[in-house]
Amino acid sequence: MQTFITKKHQEDCIEAIKNIVSYPSVLNEGENGTPFGQSIQDVLEATLELCKSLGFKTFIDPDGYYGYAEVGSGEEQLALLCHLDVVPVGDMNLWETDPFEVVEKDGYLYGRGTQDDKGPSMAALYAVKALMDAGVEFDKRIRFIFGTDEETLWRGLDQYTAKEEPATMGFAPDAEFPLTYAEKGLLQAKLVGPISDVLSLNVGGAYNVVPGKVTYEGKLTEEIALQLDGLGFDYEKGDDTITVLGKSIHSKDAPEGINAAVRLAFALSELVSHPVLNFIVDEVGEDATGSALLGTIQDEPTGSLSLNIAGYSLSQEGSEIKLDIRIPVLADKESLVEELKRKAAPYNLTYEEVDYLAPLYVPLDSNLVGTLMDVYKEKTNDVHAKPKSSGGATFARTMQNCVAFGAVFPDSEITFHMENEKMSLRDIFGAMDIYAEAVYRLAAK
Repeated sequence: MQTFITKKHQEDCIEAIKNIVSYPSVLNEGENGTPFGQSIQDVLEATLELCKSLGFKTFIDPDGYYGYAEVGSGEEQLALLCHLDVVPVGDMNLWETDPFEVVEKDGYLYGRGTQDDKGPSMAALYAVKALMDAGVEFDKRIRFIFGTDEETLWRGLDQYTAKEEPATMGFAPDAEFPLTYAEKGLLQAKLVGPISDVLSLNVGGAYNVVPGKVTYEGKLTEEIALQLDGLGFDYEKGDDTITVLGKSIHSKDAPEGINAAVRLAFALSELVSHPVLNFIVDEVGEDATGSALLGTIQDEPTGSLSLNIAGYSLSQEGSEIKLDIRIPVLADKESLVEELKRKAAPYNLTYEEVDYLAPLYVPLDSNLVGTLMDVYKEKTNDVHAKPKSSGGATFARTMQNCVAFGAVFPDSEITFHMENEKMSLRDIFGAMDIYAEAVYRLAAK
């Protein structure tokens, strides 16, 4: 089995990652007339310019929602589904380096997006560039699709799928090796409730992140500290603030995190009665499988449901709870929603759906899964590797016959959405090698 990747390709890939990561492409909706922010628009344009310089044909959506770069010919299309937006940096005090200036140390590249998803995207791009440099001709059009709204509502890819032709097959370099063939349904929703004349509070953040740290500021600081002490929950106390400490993690793995927002609700509910707090404490608690609220929901392909209370707010204008629910592929979404509405009603909480992504499922005996798994096993000598399912959501589910394929290896530290996000050079170079061979087998003449 040949290797297409040269040292020059590796070096160029690292330089590209450093450049693309330097754009702070966090959602800033509507800025300067752009759909998702000037930095996202800038990184999209910069990426397409890079692709053009490498020999790809490029296109940018006139409205700025997406772009793509293509090489090859033929009626069939192999899509590589990437995204250029990133989650916010979180607590800057916890970063050891500037999140938007890549630092290379101890065999790792540190920076926001190095692992999710700018690093893997560049690894895939330079893998195909290596094939081009080796003179490989393609009987399919290989199209890199660059989304701009993956970390929030996927509106960029919604526009893409509405305007562009569907892919024949493809993969998203935005997960873990060996391969993800099934992804849970993703439901993001709000429970909207009554006003609060006592509390003014807004805690938590993005739907897809378990809050690892939340801060209360107000007159109840001392009382909250006493409650937290009694509950055995960790916190930090300032002059007029109290910060509850948990463990942040991606919502797909919510049961493995510690939800600081929920823990604050436990303390507050002993001091203030409000439907939002009471619902969180009495109906959900710290059970991130959702079984306390919805009953046990699980299946064989994808395991148990996960539920994240991503945040909540109370004010004189109203209140709400933000929910991120990852639904097993064989579960019935509508029945789940009806049960959620039923449980919320006694608390005067009204259900509002924010976003829903249907589950992903590609049969294990498909040519796509078989080819990609063969490449992975041969390149890594991991002959016992098996495809897996996930609670995560990748762009692979936006199209038929697409899967998530790398770029993080099974023994690597996962730092998606965390402070000090990093990706090892070993993973980057290993992914490049795997992607080059995979594209070669799927699309070479």
